[in-house]
Amino acid sequence: MTHDILLALISFAFVTSVTPGPNNLMLMASGVNFGFRRTVPHMLGVSLGHGLMVFLVGLGLSGVFQAVPASKLVLKVVSVAYMLWLAWKIAHAAAPGEGKVAAQPMTFLQAAAFQWVNPKAWAMALGAISNYAQGGISAVLVVCVVFACINLPSVSLWAYAGERLRAFLSNPRRLVQFNWMMAALLVLSLWPVLEI
Repeated sequence: MTHDILLALISFAFVTSVTPGPNNLMLMASGVNFGFRRTVPHMLGVSLGHGLMVFLVGLGLSGVFQAVPASKLVLKVVSVAYMLWLAWKIAHAAAPGEGKVAAQPMTFLQAAAFQWVNPKAWAMALGAISNYAQGGISAVLVVCVVFACINLPSVSLWAYAGERLRAFLSNPRRLVQFNWMMAALLVLSLWPVLEI
């Protein structure tokens, strides 16, 4: 991989990782509701889970979509259903410590598994592999490592921003409004998936 292609890959990884999407909206909501420290497993699950996804797409998983076109529709339906459920959970999140059983942040494994139903994660992985992994398995590994390294600090910004909002959102009414806004934005992030 040439120096220019590597710089282009780093830029692509940064822009796609730091811009709003399902992962970042959920990380901000987690930062607000649980704080930065309790959101760390979620952040690690996003970064390492997406890195693994990029690697597996590079090994040929994208060929499955070409060989079995119906698999793409199945992924879309499952993704939309799961994201709507997550939006509902975010909208109805209680303030920390409220309720008989306090809500828990997403775990490492839950966040890693979420990448497989996240339409933006798929677009990022397919775009990265098709544009930057032209040199066999070594190029796939470079793309995978670059994404994992760039993604973690990028998504951490969203969890940190959420934690910074905690004091402002300590008012239960503001927190409810914020959670509903995050849920609505998560649903709106599905718009590109729903377009034919």
